[in-house]
Amino acid sequence: MSSVSSDKIYLDNLAVGLEFHSGEQPVEADQIIAFASQFDPQPFHLDAEAAKGTFFQGLVASGWHTMAITMKLIVESVPFADGIIGAGGEISWPRPTRPGDTLYVRSSVLEITPSRSKPDRAIVTVECLTFGQDDEVRQKFTTKLVAFRKKD
Repeated sequence: MSSVSSDKIYLDNLAVGLEFHSGEQPVEADQIIAFASQFDPQPFHLDAEAAKGTFFQGLVASGWHTMAITMKLIVESVPFADGIIGAGGEISWPRPTRPGDTLYVRSSVLEITPSRSKPDRAIVTVECLTFGQDDEVRQKFTTKLVAFRKKD
């Protein structure tokens, strides 16, 4: 499988098996608590002591926080010329993100489906795996993105 540089790319540059690798993003307890306070105020995201008695047995990031970090890393590493335009997806969190984790994303093109009605674009199915510093998957996100041909 090949990898792509940070140059902007178009549909014509994409192929099944193409991979993109992100930089890293550290995750700290104060970030987890701040995100959860605003968007997912549950005890296992807000209070390390209270989180000890929960399913997670300690403070964990909201899955949506992990997704937000993943989105940032995708935008920085998948250089679609017209931006990352989502058309749906499926997400799972096989392991929680915890304070002290450092996340990175590996994105792989799985499928390219040209539009039947609009020849300037296609739906590109991309698997985005978010890993921790231990190389264990924290999140699996399979998304359908709109990609465009380069305009003449």
